[in-house]
Amino acid sequence: MERQQQIRTWLASLWPGRSFTLAAASADASFRRYFRATLDDGATRIVMDAPPANEDCRPWLNVQQLFRAAGAHVPEVLAQNLEQGFLLLSDLGATTYLQAFDADNAALLYADAISALVKIQKASRPGVLPEYDQALLRRELDLFPQWFLAQHHQVILTQGEKESLEAVFQRILAVNLGEPKVFVHRDYHSRNLMHIPESGVGNPGIIDFQDAVYGPISYDMVSLLKDAYIEWDEDLLIDWLVRYWELARKAGLPVAADFGEFFRDYEWMGVQRHVKVLGIFARLYHRDGKDGYLKDLPLVARYLRKACERYSELSPLRKLLDRVEDKITVLGYTMEKRDL
Repeated sequence: MERQQQIRTWLASLWPGRSFTLAAASADASFRRYFRATLDDGATRIVMDAPPANEDCRPWLNVQQLFRAAGAHVPEVLAQNLEQGFLLLSDLGATTYLQAFDADNAALLYADAISALVKIQKASRPGVLPEYDQALLRRELDLFPQWFLAQHHQVILTQGEKESLEAVFQRILAVNLGEPKVFVHRDYHSRNLMHIPESGVGNPGIIDFQDAVYGPISYDMVSLLKDAYIEWDEDLLIDWLVRYWELARKAGLPVAADFGEFFRDYEWMGVQRHVKVLGIFARLYHRDGKDGYLKDLPLVARYLRKACERYSELSPLRKLLDRVEDKITVLGYTMEKRDL
């Protein structure tokens, strides 16, 4: 409540003589929270609350400028108070892609998301965002044995399993680091893409990009198509991936000239992401007390399993999934699947 009062005081200084209401808009997996301020004339704004002791607004501001310059539709910064950790932003609405999807609009919305991603990638250059380097990729992989296996499933690896998993991790990293590098949003999926049908600026509105890095070109397409929160028929995913690959080639982006090679990179990038996400979702529950992501574990595990079944080098990972599969299933959660 103290933070909310500080927000109200700050907004009152920005809007002297105006009345407004403040309501929760959303929260993410970090310490950030978002509030929607509604003014007396009905206009709305978004307040980002990023407590300085836990969060830093500057990476968000840096990426906002980069993505906006690239032509992406990101929130406009209307005012800022970095000392208190507040940003006042334009409102991109309350409807995410996840909420907007139906059988008639999915192809169009994904086409818009792919076009926006290509714009961002075309603007890429080294030295302006943190590197998605081996150390960071490896730290993410290590979340899997630490949080998903040991903490969530109480699985203790034998020495042989540890060695096999290490060999797999080294192979994954080699493929990931062999990809060309571009700007990477890192969570370019249906909960971070906003549907704005009345906007003349176009879809999607893009949010939650503060952790953007300079890294493998296939990463954001993995986030978009192998989405932890919604599942599509694989034939559709291939069609959308081909659309991206063709558009990227026309834009001069450094994707592989052979689609089969690009698909292999995309699959192995997906393995890295899904190993990481399983670890993160388990950590959010066991360390942070957030159980809302547990229902998404089965879908992420299924993505990982499909890739492991395609590539024999990943069999040690598949065997570990075999050990915990019954425990994943017994959670009793259902997964949403869209098959158009």
